[in-house]
Amino acid sequence: MTAADSSEVPLNNEKRILIVDDDEDILTAGKLLLKRHFGEVVTCNRPEHIPRVMADRAFDAVLLDMNFSPGESSGQQGFVWLKRLLEIDPDAVVVMITAHGGVDIAVEAMKHGATDFISKPWQNEKVIATLSAAVQLHQSRSEATRLKRSNQLLVETSGSTRQSLLGTSKAMAAVHSLIRRTAPTDANVLIIGENGTGKELVARELHQHSLRSDNVFMSVDLGAVSESLFESELFGHKKGAFTGANKDRIGRLIAANGGTLFLDEIGNIPLHLQAKLLTILEQRQVTPLGSNQAIAIDVRVLAATNISREALSDEKKFRQDLLFRLNTVEITLPPLRQRMEDIPEIAAYYAQLYAHKYRKAEKQFSAQALETAKAYHWPGNVRALRHAVERAVILSEGETLEATDLQLNTVAPAERREYQDLSRTNLMNHDNKPHVTETTPSEDLHLERMEKRLVEAALQQHRYNISKAAKELGLTRAALYRRMEKYGF
Repeated sequence: MTAADSSEVPLNNEKRILIVDDDEDILTAGKLLLKRHFGEVVTCNRPEHIPRVMADRAFDAVLLDMNFSPGESSGQQGFVWLKRLLEIDPDAVVVMITAHGGVDIAVEAMKHGATDFISKPWQNEKVIATLSAAVQLHQSRSEATRLKRSNQLLVETSGSTRQSLLGTSKAMAAVHSLIRRTAPTDANVLIIGENGTGKELVARELHQHSLRSDNVFMSVDLGAVSESLFESELFGHKKGAFTGANKDRIGRLIAANGGTLFLDEIGNIPLHLQAKLLTILEQRQVTPLGSNQAIAIDVRVLAATNISREALSDEKKFRQDLLFRLNTVEITLPPLRQRMEDIPEIAAYYAQLYAHKYRKAEKQFSAQALETAKAYHWPGNVRALRHAVERAVILSEGETLEATDLQLNTVAPAERREYQDLSRTNLMNHDNKPHVTETTPSEDLHLERMEKRLVEAALQQHRYNISKAAKELGLTRAALYRRMEKYGF
């Protein structure tokens, strides 16, 4: 061995190195050299002790001799123990050492899974540099393994706790049939339906029954993404790409690679950004902001909107080439008022769910409660029914869940028909302008009634687009949903 100055090599005080060699001089020299640069150095003079040594502690890098018998120079013994070592720890980083070095042996060692190769007599700076690189590689491998396991756990957890898409009515049977036939394919799917009808549940069903079910399901609410952040959110950015970009950010399209990307509220994207999304979907590659390097992606795109099919066909609002790209298959979800026969099943499911959640006794709905629920117009659809049932489970004091527990602002049949007519016409007046209820503050200063009028006006003005109405009112989507339930919208 030759002496050399290695003082400039950074310390790795928390890293642990294992040296396996039958030569005690090599073990002593190696330990004296490495302990100045790494936290702990363990030596082993008999390779058969490797399993026991590795069972006691984890190592960041291993120096492994290739020959352990007198006169042996083929390196086969080293290959045998290299294989055994990698069976014990697949992420292990192993550097081979031998006095009989050569290109052929080095290549063979790499084929067997070694990371690098050092010849005897070694140079100190070469050993330190090689092991420092090996330690960094082990750290990267360990982080990659942890991320992979965490991602798998998240996939399994989200799959095991996902909410069911309920309903056996004729309308829902058609939806289930489309899901069953479409899910195993890689076709893009456009899901159309009012707010609260279960568009994301359909998307999750499609993912769970697809060939991508073991990979990530990435959901993006485009209604909550500002126009200025759209590209950064979906495509990602490099550090320094714009003011405030203090570090690299991976985009949702890249994060969903190999899995499914669900784009909710797709109708909210401005036309110029629709063009950029179309380019990504056609080329199947993404270029993060501030980068010149395109990254290939393999994602299945599912999109959803509460905008009617007729409105989507308006070229002034939505690019028809993007629509063509998104709706290889189109699934339209019926509103709850068009499948009232599903209400008892849905209500019973959520009653049981929330009884367990809040540790309440399980209760059945009375006949009157179910009739009241079936007579209600449910402008918030299944989401509103779910919240009404949750409230009933919490507040009920009787042996059954009664109509009063649901706290519904019931309306007369004539009013319900009027609401349904308004829904079908997208709340448009004769001038094809959004109809907004006019109120004069001096007429009624009651705070709750004024809030109700404001919520109604915002919903009508934005055609029940929850994201836009919430923004107009200065509320979050969740806060607006709570007020819609409160006032029976």
